[in-house]
Amino acid sequence: MKKSIFSILIALLMLGITQADATAQSLKVGYADPEIIITYMPEYQGVQQQIAAEYRTSQEALQALAEDFQERVDRYQKQLPLLSAERQAEREAELTALQAEIQNSAASKDQELAARQDDLMAPLLQMVQDAIDTIAKEKGLDIVVRSPALLYVNPDTVININVDIAQRLGIEIEDDSTASN
Repeated sequence: MKKSIFSILIALLMLGITQADATAQSLKVGYADPEIIITYMPEYQGVQQQIAAEYRTSQEALQALAEDFQERVDRYQKQLPLLSAERQAEREAELTALQAEIQNSAASKDQELAARQDDLMAPLLQMVQDAIDTIAKEKGLDIVVRSPALLYVNPDTVININVDIAQRLGIEIEDDSTASN
């Protein structure tokens, strides 16, 4: 009895392995590099220009704060011999607070710019994802993987869909820039 149950389990296991192997062989796989596609999109340059302009504005504001801070430090150092110990402590506390405010402002601006860039890039990423989804369905692909992560691709069984994505989006890309594998 134990021998027949064991035989049945072995048979089921072998059947499962055979079916998994057949399923793996029938998978249709494509790959794409969305980042490369996005850099060719005309909207991408607009996003980059907008972020650069916002970064410059942010840097100018931080530069003004830093210059004000430096003027206050210089003024404090010149007045230092004339200040009482109590007044020195007050001024140093003010300068320390101002320095912390500048650092917090810089960190906050960096976070705002990163969030702004994400917001501006989201529609482009969605356009590329929609194109990938459509092409994958048209070509009957089961899986589409991101190409920079690939170390080896068998071109007979795995297809590059970068050019298809670009055509779907109405942009031209160089074939060699998309065949990163």
